[in-house]
Amino acid sequence: MRFDECARLLEAEVLVPPTDPEMEIRVACGSDLMSDVMAFACSANEMLLTGLVNPQVIRTAEMMDVKAVVFVRGKRPDDGILELARTRRVAVMRTACPMFVACGRLYAAGVRGKGE
Repeated sequence: MRFDECARLLEAEVLVPPTDPEMEIRVACGSDLMSDVMAFACSANEMLLTGLVNPQVIRTAEMMDVKAVVFVRGKRPDDGILELARTRRVAVMRTACPMFVACGRLYAAGVRGKGE
């Protein structure tokens, strides 16, 4: 599923667009614990959904080669986090959906978890 299709599905606001407008998202994970992301997220074309809003989210995404971050529950990252995402080439969006609903919508549309 393309990034822009994910954004529409989640009724999300794109804050940092992907460098590749055709970017495909095949795998997603939802977590507020960056240690879990580091332990379990390692697939290309991955999207991270989180309610944690701090620079470590972007740094973890970069380190784990996660291409996109979705801030759930209406959380809005500050300008410093967005600038870090731009420089690290991590796409960012935000949605009012709770994490469970956002993950469920993506799963129903064909985005899978790691190992599926």
